Amino acid sequence: MKLLKSAVLFLVLIPVSILAASCNDNATSANNVDPQASNNSNNSNNCITEKDVIDAQQTWGNAVVKIGEAYKNKGDYKELAAETVDNLYGYDEGKVLFKPTLASEGQFRLTKEDAVSYFVKGKIAEDKGFALRPWSKVRFENAGFSIACSDAEAMGNYYFTDANTGKETKVEYTFSYRKNEDGKLLIDLQHSSLPFNPT
Repeated sequence: MKLLKSAVLFLVLIPVSILAASCNDNATSANNVDPQASNNSNNSNNCITEKDVIDAQQTWGNAVVKIGEAYKNKGDYKELAAETVDNLYGYDEGKVLFKPTLASEGQFRLTKEDAVSYFVKGKIAEDKGFALRPWSKVRFENAGFSIACSDAEAMGNYYFTDANTGKETKVEYTFSYRKNEDGKLLIDLQHSSLPFNPT
């Protein structure tokens, strides 16, 4: 009798397991769920990655250095600054919230012209031309990232090396990026400040 029960149970379990496997295959096929395909799909969506943010940071730092070099070499540094703001910030596509490090009267630079003024002197009287120092190097030290598919934030310290003295200045930052229709990362928020000094 035990043998008969075991045989019946065996005959029931085999079709059930075949049916379950078949249902799983059909569900996977219907939903196009394939772990490898899913990974490829994320890549093909061109979602922002940590490397994209690091590359954008490096591009920004290099641009600041190049503006200073153009100024030192009597090149068209103002045009270069305008191109930098055009290329790296999202003013043409929406709102940009920019709080530069050394701004106290015009603290917030919500227009392209105000941003260019900060980098190379212009319409705002307090501006001395941050990029005209000049700097020889900018390096980022990220405390962390918050990354979604089409927007990302980074926070940390960046260090500006004075081209004349070699001295580094430490500045705190938060950058936010959004991806435009061409897949390019544009800055839509930048907040910089010198570290708190209790003395």
